[in-house]
Amino acid sequence: MTDIAANLAEVRRRIADAAAQAGRRAEEVVLVAVSKTVEVSRLEIALKEGQRVFGENRVQEAEAKWPALKARHPDLRLRLIGPLQTNKAKDAVRLFDVIETVDRERLVAALARAADQAGRRPRVLVQVNIGREPQKAGADPDHADRLIETTRRTGFVVDGVMCIPPAEGDPAPHFDRLAGIARRNGLAQLSMGMSGDFETAIRHGATHVRVGSAIFGARA
Repeated sequence: MTDIAANLAEVRRRIADAAAQAGRRAEEVVLVAVSKTVEVSRLEIALKEGQRVFGENRVQEAEAKWPALKARHPDLRLRLIGPLQTNKAKDAVRLFDVIETVDRERLVAALARAADQAGRRPRVLVQVNIGREPQKAGADPDHADRLIETTRRTGFVVDGVMCIPPAEGDPAPHFDRLAGIARRNGLAQLSMGMSGDFETAIRHGATHVRVGSAIFGARA
């Protein structure tokens, strides 16, 4: 059985060390615990250890797990970190505090309609396909500025940008490029870095790191 408490402590230590090496404070980096496929009983262990920010990949899975947990933990914050289909926009607006995967104007329009109907506007990040990989979601880096502006015009607060760099090669140049997009658009949040590269991401300015397997163990 994975020792979730020990893993959380170790990830937090590594975050603090990476931040210190970059001349930053550990408090500047938010740990987003990626809970895709993780059972509620295991999530409760992380909650007991003080973890309050979680990331889910699928709307349907989040619907099954999180409403009851959020009712018991009002300070819990849930972030959507997986691709979002327009037909799930209404459910996403209802469930999530932050949607990190805004990647096209059609989705922005669907989210705006859903938010108007719900009377609730979650904060958002624009996802950038920083390596221009055809199999990945995200706006082309050259189109990110326009999408950020479009999203802002619909009334959403754009907190920052998010990326998943290519699995092969050094992620650092991709993290730097994402940071540049954030700077020129006046955005404070950089969601980048996962279990295998979050320390590098922190050294390159990440404010949010999305860590799953290093906490909950390998997914089946």
